[in-house]
Amino acid sequence: MLTEIHPKLPMRNKSVTRQYYMNQLGFQDIGDYDGYLMVKKDKIEIHFFEFKELDPKENYGQVYIRTNDIEGLYKSMLDNKIEIHPNGQLGIRPWGQKEFSLLDPDNNLLTFGQNS
Repeated sequence: MLTEIHPKLPMRNKSVTRQYYMNQLGFQDIGDYDGYLMVKKDKIEIHFFEFKELDPKENYGQVYIRTNDIEGLYKSMLDNKIEIHPNGQLGIRPWGQKEFSLLDPDNNLLTFGQNS
């Protein structure tokens, strides 16, 4: 009966989060409320709740996003000068997934993966 999942991640500053996801990653703003933001790209929707006291060094927010074109997505991130996580360069992981990762402005980890 489950049909979708929309992860909720913390954000310190809504305008910084919106700018990063919309201008850097190409998401669309689909909902902007007091202390809450929703963005969408293709079939992926991510929600953010305001947490002004968040210490990014203590944030463990993570999302795993599947793609059907990992190489093209990775290239577009590099072409747009999106900073890739230092330990998250594109590669095949021991569990057999081809993946790469990045950190958003609040240190939420976004990992993109595809079956290799």
